Amino acid sequence: MTTIPRSGTYVTVLAVLGLTHLLNDLMQSLIPAAYPILKDAYGLDFVQIGMITLTFQVAGALLQPVIGMVTDRHPAPYSPVVGMMFTLSGLVCLAYSPSYAMILISVALIGIGSSIFHPEATRMARYAAGGRQGLAQGMFQVGGQAGGALGPVFAALIVVPWGQPSLAWFALTALLAMGLLTWIGSKQRQISAEFAAMRARRKTTGAAAPRHAPATIAVGLVVLTFLMFTKNAYGESFRSFYTFYLIERFGLTIPASQMMLFVFLMAAAVGVLIGGILGDRIGRYRIIWISMLGPLPFTLLLPHVDLFWTGVLTILINLIMASAFASILIYAMDLLPDRIGLIGGLFYGLNFGLGGIAAALLGVLADSYGVETVYRICAFLPLFGVLAWFLPRIDEDVR
Repeated sequence: MTTIPRSGTYVTVLAVLGLTHLLNDLMQSLIPAAYPILKDAYGLDFVQIGMITLTFQVAGALLQPVIGMVTDRHPAPYSPVVGMMFTLSGLVCLAYSPSYAMILISVALIGIGSSIFHPEATRMARYAAGGRQGLAQGMFQVGGQAGGALGPVFAALIVVPWGQPSLAWFALTALLAMGLLTWIGSKQRQISAEFAAMRARRKTTGAAAPRHAPATIAVGLVVLTFLMFTKNAYGESFRSFYTFYLIERFGLTIPASQMMLFVFLMAAAVGVLIGGILGDRIGRYRIIWISMLGPLPFTLLLPHVDLFWTGVLTILINLIMASAFASILIYAMDLLPDRIGLIGGLFYGLNFGLGGIAAALLGVLADSYGVETVYRICAFLPLFGVLAWFLPRIDEDVR
């Protein structure tokens, strides 16, 4: 085993974690990417599409904080491998689903798989970061964002031409992820011991993370939750309905609309990495402000422009908006530094649960008033970024 210098950043481990996150989110992103196919095959309306997203997201959301609390007390380095088994079974079931009810069961299995994966993987990213938390979370999350972006590409290249059963081919992706996660699990003892030693040294030198008052923690978590909801609600309008918007408004084909969705989601991958790196330099608080309010001019313009500018604006919107997540997550970890698994489970769970609620609500709006109306209403969501004003100004360790 290679010895890594104390307080160093485990770059190889972070890179492999990012790759497993890519594979995990690639598989789950096949669900919304396949919506146009499922809609035609099963005669679904937008409310039913929203319910698929809600089922998937809630299945992932409810378990993540619980798993995070359990692994805080009893670390389980190989639990992400178990999560990947659930994802594999859900993909195969989705590929051969004979009914809408079976689709819901299949996506619930995939959601459960993600709920098991994220808390322990987030802990490993925290431990492997050394003094570069923003970079570490950026690398971990850029994998997830890139995987989410690749889903529409694989849907356009494989699922559309070969049909719903081709989803089963991605079981190979799950097997690869299981192998990589087994290797990461074998490294956890070394990395967690190094992290514990680093914290002990900080305590002896008086540089340990400060203990925050319960009121500070409560206000911080509530504000971060509201910010996550508005961010995810806007993001979900793209993940679930962007292809329908492009098809309805501009007459694009399904593959062309999937490629546009890929470009949009890749912007998120770039944005989350940039946000993590800048957060190390200028502070989490500033990044949250910029990323939550910054997209507002572009979201207001989006429903009124042609296809070319739709592409340009969606890239800018997601590039800026995605930069918030690493800072939100690290901010929450700084509030509760001894509850990494809980924070990872809670905030990835919020990503799932709040996104699912938003998708269901937007599905009702889309059926009642049309997809274009959804984007006119969602354009005002970045205004809620002013809630960042109420975030406690906790001391930050900016390197």
